[in-house]
Amino acid sequence: MSFSDAQFLGYHRPDGQVGVRNYLGVLSTVTCANQAAENIAGHVRGTAVFTHQQGCGLLQEDLDLTRRTLINLGRNPNLGAVLVVSLGCEGVDAEKIVEGIASSGKPVELVRIQRDGGYFAAISEGGLKAQKLASEISMQVRKEASIQNLRIGVKCGASDPTSGLASNPAVGQALDQLIAAGGSAVFGETTELIGAEHLVAGRCETDELSDRLLGMVRRLEARVIQHGSDMRGGNPSAGNIAAGLTTIEEKSLGAVVKSGTAQIHGVFDYGECPPSEGGLYFIDSPGREPELLAGLGAAGCQIILFSTGIGAPQGFPFIPVIKVSGNRNTVKALVDFIDLDVSQVLLKGESLESAGSRVLQYSLRTADGHTTKAETIGYNGSTAIYQRGPIV
Repeated sequence: MSFSDAQFLGYHRPDGQVGVRNYLGVLSTVTCANQAAENIAGHVRGTAVFTHQQGCGLLQEDLDLTRRTLINLGRNPNLGAVLVVSLGCEGVDAEKIVEGIASSGKPVELVRIQRDGGYFAAISEGGLKAQKLASEISMQVRKEASIQNLRIGVKCGASDPTSGLASNPAVGQALDQLIAAGGSAVFGETTELIGAEHLVAGRCETDELSDRLLGMVRRLEARVIQHGSDMRGGNPSAGNIAAGLTTIEEKSLGAVVKSGTAQIHGVFDYGECPPSEGGLYFIDSPGREPELLAGLGAAGCQIILFSTGIGAPQGFPFIPVIKVSGNRNTVKALVDFIDLDVSQVLLKGESLESAGSRVLQYSLRTADGHTTKAETIGYNGSTAIYQRGPIV
């Protein structure tokens, strides 16, 4: 099935991107400002708050990583405007974060708790600024956009054997169809390349990209070994083992198929955003949900496809996360988690191409405004930013 003429209704942003949601983003720059950010957002409708445990007491590499992640999260097209909430003495530069977000053309405001006179004063100041921003974007309306403007991120978690046999390959087929139509997609989870990294590296468009990707895997393994562990031959998740995945290699071979078969057009560090052109991109990232979902958000994804075998509940504050499962028992038992059932691949012989088309059609419906299960129940508060070094 061809999706080359497919369209969705989205919010057109000044930088040319198109959002599928229209939130006011309230972004905390540092863990010390999290509560203020949450309380400001709690008083203004139409907000999406992002908090994390970083922003200070980090090595410079992680401060840089935090800054660029927050900038690119703020630039995500699902946010119509942004309020940045800062303590005032953190290691990341709040002004640079505001400048980076503002370069996208969307309205941005800053609150500094220390400068503004403390917690209650910041809540008052921030609330008024948030109210103004939310009001400004409230009249924005959806307009037609081509599928070429759609960027989908992919994740797998709480996996079992049905993940590698049904839901992951169905998601991969959806990405292939999206990319063939001119859209773009992003995948990550460097931990889940281990044992299959040679297969993924072989899909890179250039030797330079292949070397960069393999270098990211080696860097990850070196950090793990430095702490006295070795991921090869083991599996970091007790849930995966209980579900029937016994080694990281076994899990990886089932996990990488969610990226489809397209050539990899670019390889990026965590927190970076690939260019707004079609194709498949990889971001260096962990497998744990909060950090990876934030990385996909920073990479400009408007929608995330989340393949799961035994069921994972997490959403994201301002990105719809679609749960896809090939385990019929999970689909029946966890009706408040799972959005899309692809168990027909295993039970009724549905082709992966057909299942992939259904996944992409569901994604376009979500882009038009249909809410996911996680959005409906508000299960979107597990947020974090990746870090590589110690807290100092």
